[in-house]
Amino acid sequence: MSDFGYCEGDTCRRNGCKGVVQEHPVENCSCHSMPPCGPCTSPRGYCEACGWEESEDQVINDFVVSVDKSTGVYRSWEPRPLNASKVDWHSKSHTNSSMIKEGVYPEGLSSAEVEEKVRGTFGGRFEYFGKGKFKYIAYTD
Repeated sequence: MSDFGYCEGDTCRRNGCKGVVQEHPVENCSCHSMPPCGPCTSPRGYCEACGWEESEDQVINDFVVSVDKSTGVYRSWEPRPLNASKVDWHSKSHTNSSMIKEGVYPEGLSSAEVEEKVRGTFGGRFEYFGKGKFKYIAYTD
């Protein structure tokens, strides 16, 4: 995980920024009828010092990218956070006929259940599996 701040009160750290992450107030909350509502779960973080807006971050090829709207220049990029409530992974290159799938899974799933999601065209093998994390070499060719 990166060192960039996302939670209110964190130091931003994008391109060395020393600003503090804040959150825009929630508008039009409807949690009283259907929690959690869109306004409460939408990205609201921002940094006044450098102009970063969490809502402007984009996911590009498994990376969260912050783009400066005025210049189109990437301010920062970092791997997309993995969701441990499901089998989730980052794909990385390995050889011309395999790839690495490194990720997380909910506790209680067996290696066979995880392998079902990440298996390559020609199978594969776990380099490690346990405590909610795995690294799998998927044979693709």
